Amino acid sequence: MTAAETAFEKFQANVGETDGTGEWFEMTQERINDFADVTIDHQFIHVDEEAAKASPFGGTIAHGFLTLSMLTHLSSSVPQDPETFKGVVMGVNYGFDKVRFVSPVPSGSKIRATSVLKDVQLKGDNIQVTRTYTIEIEGVDRPAVVADWITRLTYG
Repeated sequence: MTAAETAFEKFQANVGETDGTGEWFEMTQERINDFADVTIDHQFIHVDEEAAKASPFGGTIAHGFLTLSMLTHLSSSVPQDPETFKGVVMGVNYGFDKVRFVSPVPSGSKIRATSVLKDVQLKGDNIQVTRTYTIEIEGVDRPAVVADWITRLTYG
């Protein structure tokens, strides 16, 4: 049995299960400003603290795409079964099936991610994994983002 086939069986046994929840991460105004500069998206609700006070958000908020892009970091602290990664040569982003920006992330708030293994497919020496990530905001009932993230793992 190949490393990919062995990992596939381990993944398959956990479809529908929660991988776990990661660590809190602060969404600072500096990070929001840096993202605005990189993406050339300087809408006042993100970067103008005074003007944003009069908005429905009551202050600046992170860009939705900034929050989504933080999944790379946020997912790194979500517990994973190391057995499923034995023999992995590389992993790459394949895309997203569904992304919803449910609630704004206020500047200075803390966010973290929870992962649920949604689907796994064996594709030769690759495994395609779909996880539903929910990014929550500390002290807020509704999540910031819910996204089905697809990755491909290549085994050697």
